Amino acid sequence: MRKMLPFIFCLICYGSFAQQKPTDLDKSPLDMSYSPQNYPILKMNGKTTEQPASRVIYSRPQKSGRTLFGGIISYNQVWRLGANESTEIEFFRNVKINNKSVPKGRYSLYAICNPEKWTLILNNDKDIWGLAYNQKKDVLRVEENVQNAGTQNEFFTMYFEDKKGGTNLNILWDSVKVVMPISFQ
Repeated sequence: MRKMLPFIFCLICYGSFAQQKPTDLDKSPLDMSYSPQNYPILKMNGKTTEQPASRVIYSRPQKSGRTLFGGIISYNQVWRLGANESTEIEFFRNVKINNKSVPKGRYSLYAICNPEKWTLILNNDKDIWGLAYNQKKDVLRVEENVQNAGTQNEFFTMYFEDKKGGTNLNILWDSVKVVMPISFQ
């Protein structure tokens, strides 16, 4: 029996290690965009010590043949603007959105979609699952016109497009594009 103990011990250890399995790859990978757009390269090359002006962190679902707007994303309902956890936008300085002041900080970002206009919402709840929206924590609501993206976008995409004195947050999916202008103070 004593000679069998090392064998039994190894068998138990092997069995416990064999049960550890990595999680499956998420179908909606996490992505991040900065303003200025080239901020990660500047930082990596040691060409800036400053913080970026803003960044957005979001998950990128795919269309996968589904009807998006008016389909899986209901009109007149709050949408987490992506997948999984709430999309978060961070301003590293005070900004203005539609002439409304927003203090620097981190916010969750939601949308209420309609065929002609979207209501974009900055909210003070952070680090939450996307379906846990609390309207009482809204900081700002702005309406932006829906535009034709000019191309079909299979993946939900958000990116900053820098302009003089600020940036535009571009939101694209399917053939839809919505732009939120942001001015730096």
